[in-house]
Amino acid sequence: MLTMEDIIRDGHPTLRTVAKEVPLPASEEDKKILKDLLEYVISSQNPEIASEKGLRPGIGLAAPQINVPKRMLAVHVTDEKDNLHSYALFNPKIISHSVEKAYLASGEGCLSVDESIPGFVPRYARVTVKATTLDGEEVQLRLKGLPAIVIQHEIDHLNGVMFYDHINKDAPFEPVENSIAIER
Repeated sequence: MLTMEDIIRDGHPTLRTVAKEVPLPASEEDKKILKDLLEYVISSQNPEIASEKGLRPGIGLAAPQINVPKRMLAVHVTDEKDNLHSYALFNPKIISHSVEKAYLASGEGCLSVDESIPGFVPRYARVTVKATTLDGEEVQLRLKGLPAIVIQHEIDHLNGVMFYDHINKDAPFEPVENSIAIER
């Protein structure tokens, strides 16, 4: 099982590298890595397991964060209606998005960033993502609200972008135009 020791921290060069596409059908090794990413986010949200293994709770994790520069990510999060969005994806790509923006009112955090970096992170309010599942099935996911924000955060990792790159350096809490605040 992955632990916090497997997660590389801010400043590591892999976090600023554009990850490579995963050749499909995925190898057994790549499937195991992707399963491990999903297992981490699910386990980290269980207070007993998180405490026992010293895991920081997370709702998403991308392969570059464990020093694997490949286009894989896992998300495990509930939306505002308490619906679970649990995905383990190869080669996810945003194929369309809303004009309207959204941001987390509390700001974003990251398992690869140990300190708190305050500020609003503008994202698209709605996205459609095309990807391949662990079973090799091609899917299109239409996401909004928190799940949309999380998947954009993780796709940024695949492109060598950190969440704080989006924060307005001069006015981190300046209201984001044409946007909705998402409470978490």
